Amino acid sequence: MSSTKTFSALILLTLILVISIAISLLTGGTDLSPNMIIDAILHPDKAGFAHTIIWHIRIPRIVMAITVGAGLAVCGTIFQAILRNPLAEPYTLGISGGGALGATISVCLGLSNILMVGMCFLGCCISIFLVYLMASAKKFSQLVLILSGVILSFLFSSLVMLIFSLSQSRDVYNTIMWLMGNLSSVDPMLIKISSPIILIVLILLILFSRDLNLLSLGEEKAYHLGLDAKKAKATFFILASLITGVCVALSGIIGFVGLIIPHIVRKILGPNHQIMLPSSVLAGASFLLICDTFAQTLIRPLELPVGVITGIIGAVFFIALLMKSRDWEVM
Repeated sequence: MSSTKTFSALILLTLILVISIAISLLTGGTDLSPNMIIDAILHPDKAGFAHTIIWHIRIPRIVMAITVGAGLAVCGTIFQAILRNPLAEPYTLGISGGGALGATISVCLGLSNILMVGMCFLGCCISIFLVYLMASAKKFSQLVLILSGVILSFLFSSLVMLIFSLSQSRDVYNTIMWLMGNLSSVDPMLIKISSPIILIVLILLILFSRDLNLLSLGEEKAYHLGLDAKKAKATFFILASLITGVCVALSGIIGFVGLIIPHIVRKILGPNHQIMLPSSVLAGASFLLICDTFAQTLIRPLELPVGVITGIIGAVFFIALLMKSRDWEVM
């Protein structure tokens, strides 16, 4: 793809993100006039109902959606590259299962939101460690990585179901709502801590996107081109897994973002990861932000978990893709 077309695509994706942010500010669970919203944005120190809604609810939620959407999309791109599997995504590798178990335990114990996020991230880290341990024992075999994630997902899901069967109905409901993916419980302090961390790691991944191009050619070719393929694969896997862990801890399980966005970006812009990664950041952020806006407004005053919206869109997308493709290799 020519540099002019690449630049135009990035400008278009940036414009889409800006429009998505504007729509998110103008809509939401509470009706506010455009004048009230503009006044609240221009006068951040001004007290009032509109100011509270904009600065304490909508803007933190927008930042959270952008952060999580960008993180999941980039992680999906990386997992598909290092595993050379178009169906690989952050949640197929068992990472979310560990986070779900940690969150379930914390909710049932009645822990605070901060401790729940900590427990969730700890569960993700344990899952990452176990998958890494099993995969490293088999020299980071692609098949072992995927199978390890699938097996751990089943194990963690079974443990979550066991806890559900022994818990009170209120605890079960709260946990299920979180497991569906939820951006409504926004903690500004958590966003201030997590967003810069995810941003720094994303920048590092983009800077080393050339290595990702080599890995996508296969380990043998990458080795002959001067790359330590096993070390690079392990590094990309750990960094992408940690981003996924932070995203799960912040928002619960939001599926399909890391699966849909890399497919669309690759189809439009080609397989060059030096272009794909920054494009996935913008596209993933816009996609989750738009989905969250739908989740808030579709059946107002009730609010749907955003994971329900991404799940429906993702399922429809892949059914259409399956019907259009002659075989999976076309994807």
